[in-house]
Formats: sequence, C-alpha cells, structure tokens
Amino acid sequence: MKPRHVHFIAIAGTGMGSLAGLLEARGIEVTGSDENVYPPMSTELERRGIPVAMGFRAENVLARRPDLVVIGNAVRPSNPEARAAIEAGIAYRSFPDALRELVMQDRHAVVVAGTHGKTTATSLVAFLLAQTGRDPSLLVGGIAANFGGSFRLGSGPHFVVEGDEYDTAFFDKTPKFLHYGARSLLLTSVEFDHADIYRDLDHVKAAFRALVAAMPADGTLVAATSHAGVRDVVDKAPCRLVPYRVGEAEGPGFAAQPVEVLPEGMRLRVSVDGREAGIGLLPMHGRHNAENAAGALAIVAQLGVPLADALRALPEFRGVKRRQEVRGEIGGITIIDDFAHHPTAVRETVAGLRARYPERRLISIFEPRTNTSRRRVFQADYARAFDGSDRVIVARVAEAPIYSATGEVTERFSADELVADLRARGLDALALDGPDAIVDHLATAARRGDVLLVMSNGAFGNIWEKLLARLAPATGPA
Repeated sequence: MKPRHVHFIAIAGTGMGSLAGLLEARGIEVTGSDENVYPPMSTELERRGIPVAMGFRAENVLARRPDLVVIGNAVRPSNPEARAAIEAGIAYRSFPDALRELVMQDRHAVVVAGTHGKTTATSLVAFLLAQTGRDPSLLVGGIAANFGGSFRLGSGPHFVVEGDEYDTAFFDKTPKFLHYGARSLLLTSVEFDHADIYRDLDHVKAAFRALVAAMPADGTLVAATSHAGVRDVVDKAPCRLVPYRVGEAEGPGFAAQPVEVLPEGMRLRVSVDGREAGIGLLPMHGRHNAENAAGALAIVAQLGVPLADALRALPEFRGVKRRQEVRGEIGGITIIDDFAHHPTAVRETVAGLRARYPERRLISIFEPRTNTSRRRVFQADYARAFDGSDRVIVARVAEAPIYSATGEVTERFSADELVADLRARGLDALALDGPDAIVDHLATAARRGDVLLVMSNGAFGNIWEKLLARLAPATGPA
C-alpha cells in the first residue's frame, strides 16, 4: 500500500532530497530533518514546499507518526530520530530501497555508475531520452539544468538513476547501486575513492564486480573500457558489453573525438565500431565531458534512440549545477563553480577550462573537504592535478575528526605540503586559512580577465557569492 506520509532523516543529501521531491510530485506528504542544509538542495526543498526540521530529535517522528521513515546513509546508529523511529516500530527503509519500492517498480532501470562523471552522464542520458520522445523518469545527485531539478517523473518505460558506490545505511553496508535492479548499466570509471568505507582499490573493484555480476543475461553494459579499472571489473560480464571511449575511432563500440574547441563547447566526431557516424556539438568543455557524451550516446542507442536524433539534441544540453557552472562575472573576472575533489576530476576540470579560456589567467581554488581528500591518500596525486593553472590557492582545513569505517586516520592531507610540491613543479601556489581569507586575498589580487575556478564538494562558506560581492573592476597586476 502506498504510504500517505513519508519522513526523511537527513533529507538534504542530493539523493534523499531528490527522492523526497519525487514522492511529493506523486501526491505523498513529505517531511524531513537535517543539519547543515545548504543550496542547491535546500533551495529545491523550499521551492517544493517540503518542511525541514533543523536538527535530529525524537519528536520529529513521534509527535506525528509517519507511515514510513527513510533513513539516509549519513545517519549514524546513535541518531536520536532514527533510534526513536525503529524503537517505535515505524516502518523504515534505506534511500535506495525506498526509491526502488516506491518509484522504480515496473520501470526499465538505467543505472549510471563510476567514480567520476556519473552525475553529468546521468543527466545527459535522461535529457537525450526526453528530447527524443521517450519521456523518462530521472533521479540524479545534482541539479540538472534542463529539468530544473534533481528528478523527473515521466510516463515512459525508463528510469535513469545515478548509481552511487557509497554504502546504503548504517543497517545495510552494501553499495547503493546494488539496490536498483539495473537492466542497462553505464560504467564510467573505477578508481580508489571513499577511503572512509573502502580499504583500497581492490575493495572498490569488488563492489563494482558485484554490480556487473548482478546484470541480467538480457541486459546491456556500456563501459569505458579504455580505463584499466573498468576493464578489470567487466571482464566476466554476464550480459552484452558495449565499449566506449574518448579519442580515435578505431576499435569496437562508440568513440567521441573532440575536433574543435569553441566558446560554446566542443565539436565531437562520433564513431561507431570504427566508422564515423556523425558530428555533434557538446556545450561543455574537457576531455572527461567528451567521454561522458560518448557513454551517454552509446547507452541511449542501445535503448533505441537513433544516433542522428541524439546528436541533433546534444547542443541543447545545459549541464548540471556545480559542474563548470559560471556563477557570475564582475569587472571582467569570471567565477566558476565545480564539484571536483578527487585528483582525477581536478586534473580534467582544470584541463577543460584551460582549453576553454586559453588566453586568460586561470586561478584554481581548491577545498579538500571530503573524508578522502582530508586524508593523505591523494597527497602526491594532487601535486600533479593542477597543471594548466596559472595560480593555485589551497584552503587549509580545520583539524576536525574524519569519519572512517576502515581504521583510525593517522595521516592527514597538508595544504602547505601541496603548495610546496606545486611550487617545485613551477606553479604559483599558496595556502590560505579558509574561504574568508581567500576572498580577502582575491579582492586585491584578482584582475580583469582572470578566471577563478572554485573546486569544492561543499558549501565552502558560500565563497562564490562573497567573491561576487567583494570583487570590483580590477586591471592591475597580482
């Protein structure tokens, strides 16, 4: 029986907030609670009229008992609200189980998974299906600009969902992507990440192998097999395998080769099984986005979309908020927001914007915020990730506890050591104490023509708006 009232504990996570919106759109009353709520999800929840209680308290579920409680994976077993719901015998589910049971049943599950690129690729797959008349449903961990939100409820047979490898809930430690029943799977990349729950790369690969092994025999796996990590986990796929890549056409599967970089995007030459199949304009920059486009084009082709139709639709894709998003321009200084935090994502984002703005000074501003980036695990890799920047500013992070299910964190990331390594590579770099210090510095150091690339997966003290407020037309040298 469909619940009439669903309450979300930790509602402001991207997946949780998106599911809350989907249920509200289906006429279900939705309430929630959370801490540290910030845009874009806070704005989306407010826009939909979904009430959010600040802080976790037992009375949030006991004062007015919901039919179902959805418990987010950020919630710990000690959470008073989750404990109260369970002890009171209220029905509860994890986010992925609630999504599949309440929304995805009887739909063709199109799951997009991988260490990088899945938010953009998920949004692009749904966009191409929608533009070519398939009317898909969508849930993605970001704000898809074409849909004005993080979800879409369509009448077509396909449900496109971003498949996260992070664990499901404190009461279910399996990866979220195992819960969706994928029939079509797009696999973008497999690298080490989430050091708070995965011990090493082999542990990550084991999770992705389980995802591949669960594919039905009549399913389709579209995979970026030019990446070693992907090849390692798809070698025993029980279903049809369609490779894709960025670069030269030779070889089986789909390939997208950037042939021209324009202010409005990249012109891509798309090939299928070694033969040119068409040219399309992708309104994004960077090799990683060309690869995302190749994967999206490949999977929608397997779902029956003619490639020519998909290429005609491609120029209308407007991307995802916080992925190379221009937050504003003032005094000839452009401020760009990007979610990049893993060294691979940082490297590809910097390279993409270097190609987009070849004649302008590119200042990369980086906040190491995740449970992984605050560890030392990628210290050396970050030193090679900022090539193409003219200046790098690294935010020093507070010595706060780092959550870990894999053992005590004894070695932490050092902003000052990264700066020393970047300088040794010939890059102009400095470390500053957080967003306010960075804004103070750039208020006098930035000059007309600069591109400020801010990379963080969090609120970062609302640094973008602070920069826009402080910066004045500047023409002098830094």
